[in-house]
Amino acid sequence: MKKTNIIYWVFTALFGAFMLMSAIPDIMVTEEALTFMRQLGYPDYFIPFIGVAKALGVIAILVPGYPRIKEWAYAGLFFDLIGATYSAANVMPNISMLFMVVPFGLGIGSYIYYHKRLKAKNA
Repeated sequence: MKKTNIIYWVFTALFGAFMLMSAIPDIMVTEEALTFMRQLGYPDYFIPFIGVAKALGVIAILVPGYPRIKEWAYAGLFFDLIGATYSAANVMPNISMLFMVVPFGLGIGSYIYYHKRLKAKNA
């Protein structure tokens, strides 16, 4: 159980940090966020909305308990990653899109070990 907890928290902390670091510029509506989202074809009003949604998702996966909210948060964060990857691949396809494997891997690892922890607790 201890090993599972450590692995879970490593994956979850890294995934949460990645998602939060991408949410902060959106919440603050920085010039970089505006430029990037405009390149993808999204309206300006979408930027703070998606930033706040990501930040709330990160909070939900980091706060202990609330399993149903946590499931929805994981789903929302994955929808965000899928949408970002799809949008960027269609507008500006290049080899740097392979970087998106990192957050997907961290998120998948966090989700898998979240369920392993739940199973161990209920056993």
